[in-house]
Amino acid sequence: MPEVLQEQLKLSGRSRGYLTSFDMSLKGLKDIMADSLVPDNGNRLITDGIVQDAEMGKGPGLYSDIGKKARDLLYKDYQSDHKFVLTTYTSTGVALTSSGTKKGELLLADVAAQLKNKNVTTDIKVDTNSKDTHGGHTLPIQGEESDKLQAIYQALFTTITVDEPTPGLKTIFSFIVPDQRSGKVELQYLHDYAGISTSIGLTATPIVNFSGVAGNNVVSLGTDDIAFDTATGNITKCNGGLSFSNADLITSLTVNDKGDSLTASYYHCVSPLTNTAVGAEMTHSFSSNENTLTIGTQYALDPFTTVKARLNNYGKASALIQHELRLKSLVTISGEVDTRAFEKSAKIGLALALKP
Repeated sequence: MPEVLQEQLKLSGRSRGYLTSFDMSLKGLKDIMADSLVPDNGNRLITDGIVQDAEMGKGPGLYSDIGKKARDLLYKDYQSDHKFVLTTYTSTGVALTSSGTKKGELLLADVAAQLKNKNVTTDIKVDTNSKDTHGGHTLPIQGEESDKLQAIYQALFTTITVDEPTPGLKTIFSFIVPDQRSGKVELQYLHDYAGISTSIGLTATPIVNFSGVAGNNVVSLGTDDIAFDTATGNITKCNGGLSFSNADLITSLTVNDKGDSLTASYYHCVSPLTNTAVGAEMTHSFSSNENTLTIGTQYALDPFTTVKARLNNYGKASALIQHELRLKSLVTISGEVDTRAFEKSAKIGLALALKP
């Protein structure tokens, strides 16, 4: 096997979020194998069928997938806080994840557990924030009484996911203890030419949400977050989007906030071998007549290290370097400066995620 092909397979086989993407590497893998394989009688490379089958079986996905590549490139893993995540596994297969984030003087922490049994996944998460909150507002009480209220208002987030009770269907039950009005049921259905997600609250007058996409892995058109309030009979939200993609290029256009904002995004995989990619996102607000433009890029220094950079039209420049210490264990250092006000201190973020 050629060395360059071995390197390509090494890069495309790693499960590392934005650094690894199968559809990003399809074109590069196809080109590389073209040099080493002979064509069949129809003057078509044998690899064409393999690549095409992989591409065509993907489908349009869900609405949340529209523009996701560009968003991940421009925003994922950038942060100005200090974060630590540790995941361990018990002998029974339960995954325990503890995380802590320092935001200035505020310390946020949570503990999560995940149990998988066949096609059923149960996630339980408990937040232990150092800031006392109740209903989204800071409690004015301090001292011992504040500690008691903090214990009372901590929430237990529970999600139960049933994957494919029937082909293509996923069922998600979620609720928050002790909030009795937080129960929700969500159904997701994926087809080669459609993707549908709908949810309904488990209350007497629930809010029904719907999103759907029609198309294929090349062109898709959909609507998102259509929220119908059964209590008032009003549609409170409505968004729409369009996406076009091929082996190394993805563009999208979305209308949000009931038509008040328009967002266009662009993502291009320049080199699958080095995971080099460029992207841009532009948002126009009709109510304020303001434009926001963000451009960014990424490059893999080696199979374990990636650098990213971005810049927006307000002069905010950011960069990060992420290194894989071992499989699924990452350390990320990021920074941001205001190029229009260098006298301000730069923001530095550090994230460490460890898995056995």
